[in-house]
Amino acid sequence: MKVLIIEDDSSLGELLRYGLEAEDFEVTVCSDGTDGLKKAMENNHDIILLDRMLPGISGEEVLREMRREEVNTPVIFITALGESTEKIDCLDLGADDYLVKPFDMGELLARIRSVMRRTLDHTVSFPLRFGDISFWEKESRLVHGQQTFILSKKEAELLSFFFRNPEQVLPRERIIEKVWGPFTEIEDGNLDNYIYLLRKKLKALKTSVRIVTIHRQGYCLTVR
Repeated sequence: MKVLIIEDDSSLGELLRYGLEAEDFEVTVCSDGTDGLKKAMENNHDIILLDRMLPGISGEEVLREMRREEVNTPVIFITALGESTEKIDCLDLGADDYLVKPFDMGELLARIRSVMRRTLDHTVSFPLRFGDISFWEKESRLVHGQQTFILSKKEAELLSFFFRNPEQVLPRERIIEKVWGPFTEIEDGNLDNYIYLLRKKLKALKTSVRIVTIHRQGYCLTVR
């Protein structure tokens, strides 16, 4: 699970990173609202821990802009402001939970589990977006403009992994481990076949998004 922490207290941010990575979360930390909003708008995280008082723009503004742009990543506010009116304001803005400092890691983990359970129970899904295309994971639906492709199960799992790691060179071994599993034996050309199929669909959609081969390194989802 990928977590974005937007917190200007560097010591707390690193403490949260350490605690979450120990539980096998992938963690990104931002220290100001402007950078945090940029990361949040990428829509590549499973949950966001958002401080209310931030340099640049406030946590409320980050959340307000996310929801205005229909970025529905679950958000837990983490803040020193514990008045009931403050909590109500944040929940009304679209936050999923509200955690008052100081708190311990056990409580944070419990809140994350609770929010993710509620999120997974929702019948409404929201797409991952990159470049000029959208990918609806639940329906395995790849969309560009008025054109749509329904992907096979493995194509969808592979594309989902690329969408969650855009503009990154992904080694073959890492892709196979994440998509097929760490102990799965697959034929050498199996990954290449699925890359070929996804490339054909992207080309047919006439999108600017491409899966490129990085020689002797792996593959990268990028915009032409």
